[in-house]
Amino acid sequence: MQRIINFILRYRNAFLYSFLMIIALSMTIRSHSYHQSRFFNSSKWLTGNIYGIAANISSYFGLRQENQRLVQENERLRRLLFNSKQEITQQVDTTALNYEVISANLIKNSFSSPRNYLTINKGKNQGVTQDMGVITTEGILGIVENVSSNFATVQSILNTKSSVNAKIKNSEYFGSLVWNEEDYSVAQLIDIPRLVPLVVGDTIVTGAMSSIFPEGIPIGVIKKYDLNTSRSFYNIDVQLFNDMANIKNVYLIKHKNKEEIEELEAMTENE
Repeated sequence: MQRIINFILRYRNAFLYSFLMIIALSMTIRSHSYHQSRFFNSSKWLTGNIYGIAANISSYFGLRQENQRLVQENERLRRLLFNSKQEITQQVDTTALNYEVISANLIKNSFSSPRNYLTINKGKNQGVTQDMGVITTEGILGIVENVSSNFATVQSILNTKSSVNAKIKNSEYFGSLVWNEEDYSVAQLIDIPRLVPLVVGDTIVTGAMSSIFPEGIPIGVIKKYDLNTSRSFYNIDVQLFNDMANIKNVYLIKHKNKEEIEELEAMTENE
């Protein structure tokens, strides 16, 4: 207590000056409308900045929830996009759509071995089934191979067993997207006939000959190509849109009529 008293006595002049200055400022603000206006405007500016800083801090700690909300919104929009032949409205009868979309997170990624697989944090309990297509916001990623209750493994397009129907955008020329193990950022499009006009930079998308991926999902662009003279087909290097080494959020696509289509095709082949 004595220390506090000594501190006050030591700086009594400064305290007295501050006290008198506050009184003087208060009287000045009260008696002059100009000063009063400037004071309140300054107070609003200070208060606004404090609230702004608080809002920014709150937004930072809420990024996880906001990101999840955006993922869910993207899931809804992609469902509508893949079913765009139906009129898109705010209220959509989801039972009439041909494709289901489920969002998930990647928990394990492989891109440097001949047979690369990925693991996601959704499984049977969340509606994931075998042979669902897996994409990101940039392009295709792979196909679901095995499913447990709450997880699933995905055969990456960077897998020597992988073969995805693909075509040159705005054309009906299609082939198979495969991988030659050389570069995780480049896949190969094969079986494109030599009569097809090609240009480096042309976009490659999924084709219509698959019940796994909807037609037109981006894959990449033509990086280079050469002609296999023995077969009269092009070998095309495709620069992938996806950064296969840096993936977090994914979307799974299920064609509701896939089983019916495959059953009908198998019946026809066995006749």
